[in-house]
Amino acid sequence: MGKDKVPYQLKTPKGTKDWEGKDMVIRDRIFHAITTVFKRHGAVTIDTPVFELRPILSGKYGEDSKLIYDLSDQGGEICSLRYDLTVPFARWLAMNPSVQSIKRYHIAKVYRRDQPAMTKGRMREFYQCDFDIAGVYDRMVPDAEILRIVCEVFGEQGLGWTQKGGFLIKINHRGVLDGIFEVCGVPKEKIRTISSAVDKLDKSPWEEVKKEMVEEKGLSEEVADKIWEFVQRRGGRDVMEELRKDERVMGNQNLVKGLEDMELLFEYLEAFGVLDKIDFNLSLARGLDYYTGVIYEVVTEGSAPSTTTGQKLQKAAKKEKASEFDEDRSNDPSVGVGSVAAGGRYDELVGMFSGKTQIPCVGISFGVDRIFSITKARMEADKDAAAVRSTEVDVFVMAFGGKGFTGLLKERMQVTKTLWDAGIKAEFAYKQKPKLPAQFKSAEQSGIPLAVILGEDEQAQGKVKIKEMGLPEGHPEKDGVMVDTKDLVQEVREKLRRKAESDGLVEGMGELDANDKGHDGGP
Repeated sequence: MGKDKVPYQLKTPKGTKDWEGKDMVIRDRIFHAITTVFKRHGAVTIDTPVFELRPILSGKYGEDSKLIYDLSDQGGEICSLRYDLTVPFARWLAMNPSVQSIKRYHIAKVYRRDQPAMTKGRMREFYQCDFDIAGVYDRMVPDAEILRIVCEVFGEQGLGWTQKGGFLIKINHRGVLDGIFEVCGVPKEKIRTISSAVDKLDKSPWEEVKKEMVEEKGLSEEVADKIWEFVQRRGGRDVMEELRKDERVMGNQNLVKGLEDMELLFEYLEAFGVLDKIDFNLSLARGLDYYTGVIYEVVTEGSAPSTTTGQKLQKAAKKEKASEFDEDRSNDPSVGVGSVAAGGRYDELVGMFSGKTQIPCVGISFGVDRIFSITKARMEADKDAAAVRSTEVDVFVMAFGGKGFTGLLKERMQVTKTLWDAGIKAEFAYKQKPKLPAQFKSAEQSGIPLAVILGEDEQAQGKVKIKEMGLPEGHPEKDGVMVDTKDLVQEVREKLRRKAESDGLVEGMGELDANDKGHDGGP
């Protein structure tokens, strides 16, 4: 277009963002921590299209169905962007009847026409990491493993949140919740819509939820008050004991069966050593229509909104100006990050598509962008974010010389090739005759730990210098150590190994070992 102005504003669509630099590094670490846990538990991965036929998605998400992104007609097919990864997985199972049992994980983007709060990880395009177990197994055993996986992801075997604020798994059972509604006198046709109202108790005070039930959804005040008597209860086995003492509860089949499931689940969670992270919370409802049994969500201190006052102000403002639905609410104190993972049992979803044999399923979905926002905030508070490297390169190959210096470009390329062949991450300056200070500056800005320095005299002797970046003044190796070129790979590996051990980065050891094996011609 030459000098003409671009006829539109250059920006990403609302509720989306570009990812780059250190943010990408942090997000990739989160992906690695989660997938490591998934693979530890024997999962295989699948992938599905980013959009589905609209009937596949419709009627599965309760009141949240209004948040589905619909696409225009293309070739006679009406499609929508996927809202989650669970419904596509159920559709996949229905299309592959030979698969009667599977542990699967899936990492991909999903889309929701929701009100964004970007810095809090509430976006319209975001990643989910799902782990699901499908098949007929003994009752509550897969459910217990899913919750063990949650604890591994957020605990010391994954993201390490145990030492930084912790996390809590809120858990309930659809049978228990539906039974409570029945006992309280909620008409059967209103159970799902009242369930959606109860699910807002983590964001809104009871007065507002009750008002929605009575004024918007036609429930009597008496029934609403009975519901409150139940849903404010939370704890552990004590909640089950309280419910079993209630004659109304023991007379309801849904409640009795749900409590039996929960008691068995708690036994298995105790065996897995994760019972201390469980909060049996009767207000947890999960608005999605496809859940049939245990439901859960993971919260941390960043999940809750800052104030209820701000929430009321925001609610009033939304009524005054509907267009604010499209505004970023990152600075709204009433908006928290929300749950960082959620899931449950959905035994009937596959049958909605196949019309034949049901395949029981249970799963968990991790919200990567919400996890990222909390992780980054913690790193910045601990001054860890500044130490995040924007590149994984371990060695910068550089050269220096005096008068008549040619730049040793070909020699730098050959040394870099040797490191690449050995599986070592390395790079060099693309200039023919780069200045040494500029090369050091480039290595320092990228946080590269080692420099391999070529000099004309050293080259003639078959030697190079290895310098560890950032050593303090007075350190015996501050200016680097001279090594024979034939020993370069071995010396670089040893220095990287020692640095990784001193930094506590034990995870890197397996990669170095794998590189050794590959270089020696092994599998």
